[in-house]
Parts: sequence; C-alpha cells; structure tokens
Amino acid sequence: MRGSSYESVVIEADGGSRGNPGPAAFGAVLKDALTGAVIAEIGETIGPATNNVAEYRGLIAGLELALEFAPGASVEVRMDSKLVVEQMSGTWKIKHPSMKPLAAQASALAPAGTVYRWIPRAENAHADRLVNEALDQQPVTAGRPTFSRGWLPPTAPPTTLILVRHGVTDHTAGKLFSGGLGGSNPPLNEEGRAQVRSTGDWLAPLAATVDALISSPVRRTHESAEILGGLLDQPVVTEPGVAEMEFGAWDGLSFAQVQERFPDELDSWLGAMDYAPPQGESFEDVAARVIEGRDRILAAHTGQTVVVVSHVTPIKTLVADALDAPLRAVYRMELAPASVTVISYFRGGHGGDELLASLRLFNARPTETAFAI
Repeated sequence: MRGSSYESVVIEADGGSRGNPGPAAFGAVLKDALTGAVIAEIGETIGPATNNVAEYRGLIAGLELALEFAPGASVEVRMDSKLVVEQMSGTWKIKHPSMKPLAAQASALAPAGTVYRWIPRAENAHADRLVNEALDQQPVTAGRPTFSRGWLPPTAPPTTLILVRHGVTDHTAGKLFSGGLGGSNPPLNEEGRAQVRSTGDWLAPLAATVDALISSPVRRTHESAEILGGLLDQPVVTEPGVAEMEFGAWDGLSFAQVQERFPDELDSWLGAMDYAPPQGESFEDVAARVIEGRDRILAAHTGQTVVVVSHVTPIKTLVADALDAPLRAVYRMELAPASVTVISYFRGGHGGDELLASLRLFNARPTETAFAI
C-alpha cells in the first residue's frame, strides 16, 4: 500500500452486460477530488453476469483503487446506477441474494463516511468507456503515472481464491487444539454442518462462476467441502498443502492443559514463529507448506475462481502473505467458523511477472439478512 497525498478522492464506476445476463465487464476511475486529475483506472471483463452485478463489481474495483492509491482519503462514489447508490446509501433494502455478498464486500472496503451520489449516464462517460473497451477485448488495467518506472500492470484475469473455514467440531466448541491428519481429526458436529450449509446457501448464486472446489484432506474440511460441493455442483479435489498446523502432543488439549503440562514449550511457541510443539509444526513450517499448496492451485487454475476449504492457520497465513505483513500478523486476526475470505492473485509488478495479491473480503459470515463482518 502506498502512502497518500490525497485528502479526498472521487470514484466513478460503472458496469454493463450485453444480454443481461450475458458477457459483462466493469470500469472504475479514481480521481483527485480537488483537481479532477485521474489517479488510476481499471476495466475488466467478469464473464456472464447481470448489469447489476457488473455495476457492483465496478464499485468494488473503485474502492480497491482508493484503498491502494489514496489510503486515508475521504471518498465520494459517483455512479449512474440508482439501485447501487440507493442500496449502498441504506435507502433501499437489498433483496436479491446475488447482490448481498457484493454489497457486503463493498461495505467492507469503503472508508467510514463514504458518500454515494447518483449521476446521469452522460456524466459517467469515462467509466462507461472502460466497460465497453473491456467488452470489446481491448485490455484496460490500472496504470497511471502513479506507478514507478519498470512497473507493469496486470495483463490477464486474476485467479481468485474463495477461502472457506470449516464449520465447528466438538473440539472447536471446547476450545481444544485441533490439528491436521496427525491428531484426533474430529468430524463436524451438527452445528458445524448447519454453519457450512448456511455459507453454501449464500455462495450458491455464485455457482456458475466457480471453476473448482478444493479441500484440505482433514476430516472436518473434507466434510465441509462435500456440503459445499452439493450446493455449488462441484466435485471435491484434495490439496494437502492447505491442511491445518500439526499440534503434535498438544492435539486434543485445551490451552490451560497445555500451559500446565508444557509451560516452557508453550512460551517458546508463542514467542517464536520457528518453534514447533513436540511432534508438531512451527508457524514457519506451516507457512512454507501453505504457500507451496497455494502455488499449485494457482498454476492449475490460472484466471479461474476456486473455492478452497481450509483452516484458521492456513487462511490467516495467506492473508498475511497477501498483505505483505509479517507472519506474526496471524495473532492479530480473528477467523470465524464457516467464514469466507477472498484473495485474488495476478501477475504484474516489476518485470510484469511478479505475483501480486488483493484481499477482497475477510472473515465474512452469512446471517439471515446479510453479512456480519
């Protein structure tokens, strides 16, 4: 994330579908509110979608540009979509299930105090042009003088991982250490199965855009993936790299029990990312394994959207890596059972082949009406 000299910015966003639903794209422009100068812009195709979905995707892209290029700035969003503006302003209820996750994602990205304003289509010509250029297969990606010399913008669609944590087990409810295949390997309980079904129902409207479903081989994740697979109409493929940390001798014990039986080892584990519990793995061991597994997924599913069912430690590790944060950042994250985290990966940067990541959603959980984040 870059430092920002911008006090306030304007996002102009749009989306369109040729067929509604049909081939769709979005466009977004980030401008300095004081001078009107363009800071960054982006236009991308998103496959088959409705106009409303494409418009929301344009809003999300614009908010991501603001976070990237103008962190801390106040934001005004201008769109010619009355529906998106009124829903994001809280004036209209969000009833369609495919709109709820997109609105939740936009809300999570929007800084406090973001203002949404409807403008006539004629005043949104820049974003509209980006939409049509993307649909006409003229590559348009973020790129203004803001980029340093030698930086190349992404030139291919991103690979998006929808990371889902498994539902609860009796170990989860009892706050017991529960590792991978080397431990007690508990199954989902009834509450956990219900949690995953709720998440699956929420993701179901996106089923047509999901290209694969991958699971850790651990019992609770594989059971969660089987539930999601039934709702998304996808077979489950196993990837051992995204399995949970092995806790070795601590597996099945509570924190208090470990503190009583292994006080010195616990202090070492909490103080050093390279320390492993007896017969277990360190955080650094897990991080290396998870990144290798992620890279296998990205290589096999370039440009696709993949649901990956995993665990607390691997998902937090991927988030820390995406944000270029130290591995110790995993201690500063909370991740609920059956929650959804989304990271997109693309090639760009210096030389054009650097793996870049964008965190699009973190720890989202479906409720009866929308998302609790």
